[in-house]
Amino acid sequence: MSSKNCISNLLKLICLLQDNSTSSCNLENGCSKPYLGPSSNNACYNTRIIQLYRCNGTLMETTFTSNEGNVLSTNFYRVMSVDNNCCKLLLINYDNISDTYNSTRQYITVNLECIGAVRCIRDVTVNCL
Repeated sequence: MSSKNCISNLLKLICLLQDNSTSSCNLENGCSKPYLGPSSNNACYNTRIIQLYRCNGTLMETTFTSNEGNVLSTNFYRVMSVDNNCCKLLLINYDNISDTYNSTRQYITVNLECIGAVRCIRDVTVNCL
């Protein structure tokens, strides 16, 4: 299995977990943990926040325009779908004052051939729609 296929499979698993975020009872940690949240008995989360690293090792960062018209940047994402070598991501804005992750309601599509690593941050509830 190539590393690109591995990344695609991981992102598909994360997407599946998010789509089915209310089930499972395994207490594993990491990106492939089979449920969202700190344990399967706690609050229900709908998003596994991720960061992506390019093949050269640099963190992928994306700019977006806020509701107020400000140009901001983020390196936090929610996987929305994976199709072949492309991944649709929701841009997530982190508010360090309230320690919350919020949907920007803006999306990008990433060619997975350009991604060398995925970092899972934490599971949270994000209003995606």
